[in-house]
Amino acid sequence: MHKITWLPGDGIGPEVTGSTIKVINATGVKIDWERVEIGEKVLAESGKPLTDDVFDIVKKNKIAIKGPTTTPIVSGHSSANVALRKGLNLYACVRPIKSISDIRSLYKDLDIVVIRENTEGLYTGKEQEIVPGVVECLKIVTEQASRKIARFAFEYAKKEGRKKVTAVHKANIMKMTDGLFLSCVREISKDYPKIQYEEGIVDSTCMQLVTNPYQYDVLVMGNLYGDIISDLCAGLIGGLGVAPGANFGDGCAIFESVHGSAPDIAGKNIANPIASILSGALMLRYIGEDFAAKRIEDAIKRVVKQGMLTKDLGGNSKTDQITSAIEKEL
Repeated sequence: MHKITWLPGDGIGPEVTGSTIKVINATGVKIDWERVEIGEKVLAESGKPLTDDVFDIVKKNKIAIKGPTTTPIVSGHSSANVALRKGLNLYACVRPIKSISDIRSLYKDLDIVVIRENTEGLYTGKEQEIVPGVVECLKIVTEQASRKIARFAFEYAKKEGRKKVTAVHKANIMKMTDGLFLSCVREISKDYPKIQYEEGIVDSTCMQLVTNPYQYDVLVMGNLYGDIISDLCAGLIGGLGVAPGANFGDGCAIFESVHGSAPDIAGKNIANPIASILSGALMLRYIGEDFAAKRIEDAIKRVVKQGMLTKDLGGNSKTDQITSAIEKEL
């Protein structure tokens, strides 16, 4: 029996993570789900989107499945996502970008992985107003975090049989911050002579991803670049509705889809649960339930092949219909 934390989140979070739990339960894997509320509901009750016990519970169970949370634009509370990643030191964000046959997309048979440093960079949120009308934002890059994410990327490539790691940067302009990151990746790359290593400036890499994404295998980068590029890559395979994700720390992991909370469609039974369910499959692999994860991935392919697609993928199937169909395939 595995004990796993369930963080439903905001907007469509409870719907898509609810679907994920139904599908995982249908595999027969025994899991005791411990539900803990985060986000706007908690904010209204306590004045902050995360209560102190959330960190203790996730640390105790070591694993969580999470729905997206809403972060206000410009004003309002700070991001619960960032707080969880920093508070639990979930330093590595892994976002696989893999095509699903029969989903309309720009590219077929695409299989790349975006690895994002998850704890620093511009996401430290250190901003201040110097004088009225002039503000600054500090980009924090450390040797320790850069070396750690570089090592993670090469170890991931080695374990998964990947051939190449590309470091994405803007060191031609940010010579100190991105320069430090790049020098750390270069140093770590020397320990992996069997894995090809290359570098790409972030703007050029975005263009290359759109014109020929097949040239890439594993991409490793800082926090902001990873956030942007993983969304770009999701667009290459059909959208955020099919893009799973995972956040790894030392002895702790949270699994969540790449997409946001989409409050405009919450409760309408039209959200695409596939990204969240695929994140659940990543979680099953993490806990050693590879066979169950493969069954879920195959079931999704069969359901999609039947033409069952939500609105974002050009279909008209509902969230619960997709969920039930995957359960039935299992």
